[in-house]
Amino acid sequence: MDLLFFLALSFGMLLFSTLKGYFIIYPLLASLAIFTAILLNRGFPIISLIAMAVSGSKKSFSVINILLLIGVVMSVWMAAGTVPVLVYWGIKLISPQYFIFSAFILTSVISLLIGTSFGAASTIGLALTIAASSSAVNPNIIGGAIIAGAYFGDRCSPMSSSANLIAVITKTDIYTNFKNMVRTSWLPLIVSSIMYLILSLANPVELANNNLTFEISKTFNLNSITLLPALIILILCVMKIEVKIAMTASVIVGSAIAIFVQGYSPIELIQFALTGFKLESTSSLKDLVAGGGMLSMAKVSTVVIVSTAFVGIFAGTRTLEFIKEYLNKARSRSDLFLGTTIISLLTAAFGCTQTIAIILTHQLVEEKYSQERLKSDRLALDLENTAVILSPLIPWNIAGLVPATVLNVDSGFIPYAFYLYLIPIFNWRQLIFFKAVKESIDNT
Repeated sequence: MDLLFFLALSFGMLLFSTLKGYFIIYPLLASLAIFTAILLNRGFPIISLIAMAVSGSKKSFSVINILLLIGVVMSVWMAAGTVPVLVYWGIKLISPQYFIFSAFILTSVISLLIGTSFGAASTIGLALTIAASSSAVNPNIIGGAIIAGAYFGDRCSPMSSSANLIAVITKTDIYTNFKNMVRTSWLPLIVSSIMYLILSLANPVELANNNLTFEISKTFNLNSITLLPALIILILCVMKIEVKIAMTASVIVGSAIAIFVQGYSPIELIQFALTGFKLESTSSLKDLVAGGGMLSMAKVSTVVIVSTAFVGIFAGTRTLEFIKEYLNKARSRSDLFLGTTIISLLTAAFGCTQTIAIILTHQLVEEKYSQERLKSDRLALDLENTAVILSPLIPWNIAGLVPATVLNVDSGFIPYAFYLYLIPIFNWRQLIFFKAVKESIDNT
């Protein structure tokens, strides 16, 4: 009974914090304190609980430096004009007749380059939303296309914090994971694109008379050299150079461009790298082109550390053993994938963050995957195809709530985020098909 009380109270605090826009670390710490008190009452020694928490948190340390580096890359790319030039040409080349389709494709490309769904939604996504603000088309349709595209890169970009986190906790090679993700997502991507194309043709978007492109060109030097930091990331990742090295090279080149092309001083660049890129308060682009920095990722890092501490205690005390018992009933790969999907939905709903969904789902299903002698890269792929892309479909999970708030839409975007739920559906159906084929062969 005390565990049910804890789960209900923690869920309530996390949901309240999410809806009110409070930093999620506060309810997480409160939940950790309450859970610790319950376990102390059950007879667990405080020293043992601390050891479990530390053991869990150690899993996050190797990804923290990548998260901080991602923050630096984002701020440098903005200062160098890389993000502004991508937004500029994205708006310039878009056609009203194909607006919804283009919104999905453009946001997918930007998110693949910058590796963050929030960054893609708050740059090209926000710009597209502003451009379509005078249209009579349901904004949730546009919002669904943008958010679905934003998670294309969040799932499989070398700069994605979720992709790097999964590679670390599953001890897999991130480039092998990318290859597997492409293999399992090309069909959902094509089907999603066709659906957005049909919606586009049925709902042409009247573009607002805005001066975004003019303001961008006035504020930044849009020389083609500003694309070099993004190209470096792509080229080095194709060559399978370690992600940290690729990002460091991009930061060095981007810093040079920011200084010699955009005119920022080295002191300003250091400040951007630490606290995030900011334009003058008088600029009309100050809310569109802003963010990044180590400080922003430091907040994300604290969430990761506390989340992994939570998972460490869950594992050490075997509190969630009943969920593992449910998963043990799986008798096939399709059953196992379905069980992982259900668990990821529950952890995404309870944890209110994509990070908790990933880490807690991994902790709950890892043993079953090992028993079935499935390789770690299969577990990593299933986490990418469930926890990562299903979290935004939970209305109160910040994975979907934050982009929706940025785009000024509500949970009505969810039915139109086709790509996010077609991935698990297609992969589950594929596993059922393979199971049927195998049974047919065995019976002949």
